[in-house]
Amino acid sequence: MTPSAIVKYLDQYVVGQDEAKKVLAVAVYSHYKKVAKARSDTIDPVKSNILLVGSTGTGKTLLCETLARALKLPFVTADATSLAQTEFVNEEIDAILQRLLEKAEGDVARAQCGIVFIDEVDKLKAISGQARGASGESVQHALLKIMEGSPVRLKHGQYIDTTNILFICGGAFVGLNSIQAKTHAYGFISATGGDDQHILDRLNARVKPTDLFEFGLIPEFAGRLPIVASFQDLNREMLVRIITVPRNSIYRQFREILQGEGVELTIAPLVFEQIAELAIEYKVGARSLRGIFEEMLTPVLYVVPDDKRIARVTIASLFEQAHFFDAQGSPIS
Repeated sequence: MTPSAIVKYLDQYVVGQDEAKKVLAVAVYSHYKKVAKARSDTIDPVKSNILLVGSTGTGKTLLCETLARALKLPFVTADATSLAQTEFVNEEIDAILQRLLEKAEGDVARAQCGIVFIDEVDKLKAISGQARGASGESVQHALLKIMEGSPVRLKHGQYIDTTNILFICGGAFVGLNSIQAKTHAYGFISATGGDDQHILDRLNARVKPTDLFEFGLIPEFAGRLPIVASFQDLNREMLVRIITVPRNSIYRQFREILQGEGVELTIAPLVFEQIAELAIEYKVGARSLRGIFEEMLTPVLYVVPDDKRIARVTIASLFEQAHFFDAQGSPIS
């Protein structure tokens, strides 16, 4: 798939984050082009793993899952916080690769071209004088080898080469903006035209390796994540679109569930805005949308399967009871 085709596929399932989608699509396209070329050439390509920076609930994991589905690649996620809390880091890392092999249904060749997403790598920051910081730093060191590429022996004696496995790391990196604000901008570059200024603004907004060093990533670890995609915080409009627009949106899912019962579900636009406002208050991005939506529909799903008179359900406000109607449009109390 070309980068534009990848982005077009992602747009069906992930709302917004257009710039991050482009960065990720180009990086993945280039990675697998280099893998294909390495098989037919003597050139040993350098792998470009990816770092996703953005607040919790902005779609980092969803984007990676959707990407792997689009490319039909084995995909696993891991939690950096869990790695930092275990004494046996190398065993946990081996377990990640074992799961990747299982996702590839035992096909080593497929697994060796899969994707591993490691979330919350910002929790691995090195903090002097703190045991957790030291633990996080040791996990960074442990991850270096497999991210660069090396043969790893799994528990059943099989070997998996991580050279062509694409590693994508993600994290909220709270406080990174403050670090970026202090670092020197590219002020020495002259910009005369509108397009030039746009390029300059993009360079200044870019997360630089020195920013990651100051945050707490060791230089060797940050150096293995040369491509950085930044995710924007979700506003109310984006949250409303997340509920309603994607092909697998929660609104579409529940409409189909009720259609299976012969019931039409109608929700007023105001309700989606109210859900979005509540989600913003919870400060966890899109993660809270499903919980709020399902809580709203719980009374409806409790009643509908037992009452065959119900043909239509309307919800006018998140803070009002749903209204039930029969096939003739008459209210059902």
